Amino acid sequence: MIRSQSASSESSVPPLEDDADSVCSDELLGSQSRRWLADLLSGDMPQESGDLGTVGRDGLFVDYHFPLGELEMLSGIKWKRPKELCASPQFIVDGATRLDVCQGRLNDCWLLSAIASLCVNRSLLEKVVPLDQSFQEKYNGSFTFKFWQYGQWEEVRIDDLLPTQDNKLIYLSSPEKHEFWSSLLEKAYAKLKGGYRALDMGFPHEAMVDMTGGVTEVLTIAQLRDLPHLLTHLLAKGALINCANSSGPLEERNELGIMFRHAYSLTAVEKVKTTHGFVDLVRVLNPWGNTEWQGPWSDMKGPEWTAVSREEQKRVGRVCREDGEFWMSVSDFRMNFEVMEVCHLTDALSEPGSSVRPWSCVMHHGNWVPSITAGGSHRSGSFWQNPQFYFVLSEVDSVTLSSQKTCSFVLALMQKHQRRRGINLAIGLHVYAAHPVSTYLSPEDLRRTRPVLCTYQYYLRREVVLRGSLPVGRYIIIPSTAEPNQQGAFLLRVLTEQGNSTTPAQKPPMSPSITEQPSFPHQTALPSPKSTRHLFKKHCNKKGYCKPVHLHNLLTEVIQGGVLAGSEKNLALEHCKSLVVLMDSQGVAQLNWADFQNLWDKIRRWTDIFLVFDKNKTHRLEYQEVGPALKAAGITVDELVMQLVGLRYTEPDLTISYPGFLYLLMKLESMIHKFQAYDMVGMGTVTVSYRQWLHMTMYN
Repeated sequence: MIRSQSASSESSVPPLEDDADSVCSDELLGSQSRRWLADLLSGDMPQESGDLGTVGRDGLFVDYHFPLGELEMLSGIKWKRPKELCASPQFIVDGATRLDVCQGRLNDCWLLSAIASLCVNRSLLEKVVPLDQSFQEKYNGSFTFKFWQYGQWEEVRIDDLLPTQDNKLIYLSSPEKHEFWSSLLEKAYAKLKGGYRALDMGFPHEAMVDMTGGVTEVLTIAQLRDLPHLLTHLLAKGALINCANSSGPLEERNELGIMFRHAYSLTAVEKVKTTHGFVDLVRVLNPWGNTEWQGPWSDMKGPEWTAVSREEQKRVGRVCREDGEFWMSVSDFRMNFEVMEVCHLTDALSEPGSSVRPWSCVMHHGNWVPSITAGGSHRSGSFWQNPQFYFVLSEVDSVTLSSQKTCSFVLALMQKHQRRRGINLAIGLHVYAAHPVSTYLSPEDLRRTRPVLCTYQYYLRREVVLRGSLPVGRYIIIPSTAEPNQQGAFLLRVLTEQGNSTTPAQKPPMSPSITEQPSFPHQTALPSPKSTRHLFKKHCNKKGYCKPVHLHNLLTEVIQGGVLAGSEKNLALEHCKSLVVLMDSQGVAQLNWADFQNLWDKIRRWTDIFLVFDKNKTHRLEYQEVGPALKAAGITVDELVMQLVGLRYTEPDLTISYPGFLYLLMKLESMIHKFQAYDMVGMGTVTVSYRQWLHMTMYN
């Protein structure tokens, strides 16, 4: 149920849960998938908003877009609201705690352990689970949760219909039968990932990232020195910790009750006073809510507790019952657990007034674009083309075990939207000393310089983490893929100790000696980020929303002022309607600033591709240039789809204009995304209801 993120395991066996908000390359789709795509492209049927629902006969919200999967076909499964399961359901009873989580039929202990860890931090819990919801006041059958996705918190709205059998919940439940927050949270996360079946097996550290927005390291326990000190330090910084033993058959127990390949949460470490002296103990939680450790210091069979006073037991919160939570010595912890997954929290997630000192974090969003910014590994001759990020370490650590004055940091490189494309890129990080007078390393600089720190290989992981310490100085971070010209989006997070200054930087324009090489072509066609914000404010309505007519005016002004001037005559209001509804996260046919930023990120990336593949600079793509341009955007299509593109999306002379190219890419990406959202187990076929089909085809 848990899989180690070691280089030997995750590199060869990808996790089974997916990123719900990404797209899939058509070359990986079967014939059913291609027919779906062809049908949609030959008509005019863009993606529905993921938040659309309707009101049922009882006046309560019904989310018709929740992916039912096999639950729709299983006999005996009935979807019921909590009010049908008990007389007076409550969202939360006596506070949400780590003991409110009992696993159901799904193999999702990896998720449940993350939820249990979340309960330790109230401010985080309130961010994910808004506490002002109830089954009484303003109840309308819907509940809302928030999850961190690639640098921002996304809201997920669901109805409260839960799958039951014999009038009992079949998935996550609370020991308190009237409490439903944890069951609804599991359903919301299932919607984000593509359905309940998408939660069957996964990585606890990835769930913790989605629940917290933190950065997760995977550590081998046997290699850790002074474990009590390390655990105390991590918990003092607010870290969330999961652990597991992967040396036996799935969910079988060893002789002392610890289950193999099962995710546990480590919630405390204490130096406990006994009549014989002090002993280091750790507190561990099994998210099942039962099946505990049976060795020394166990709840029910641990005579060691007789040597501890009642006051000391009360201080550490010892509870003598079979509730899934137990204490064990640090030495027994070492012998019974192999892997620890540590989620580092950042200052943006800290609780007000807390003594916890989390990391300070700066985020950078970037893209590897073939022939532009996808230079490949450090062994390739085009490594310099990769995005570069400049940062400064100016203050040494206040507390260090070494006599050297260094600055600690954590770098986390996350590839975005890859899993549903069926592609896991091998990614890595390199850190170089910066040029004495420049914030950019030229090809000559990189040939002469060796990295001061790096990941020693490229990993097939959603996120690669590099932790280290360096002297005060100026440095360059280069994220890259193993092979050149691989398309992908990424998020780079730079975490430093509190009080240490970090300077965010994007890759600057190329130096004069290499001006003939491609850099960021969109910089000559589109306004700067600051100007873009001004344009949005200028063209949106008084409530801060951008409707299709506003987007049409904005894009017209942008195109007229850049190197693509003249292309605005090919921009139709219909294009803008589709761009809006395909990016609209609220189902209101208009974009807020966050939605517009997501759209603009795509437009910048696709503008780079358009300008590179417009070989003769006519502001149009010839038909033979379209396929390679689509591939550079991460979408490979067959001849059937290309014929449909020629019939449906080209001008009379079989060329594609700049606005038409943006429209085509948005439609392709959204339609493939929609198919994959319903094909949650990757079988290449989907089943949609009549209502879902109408929603999908009519919302344009």
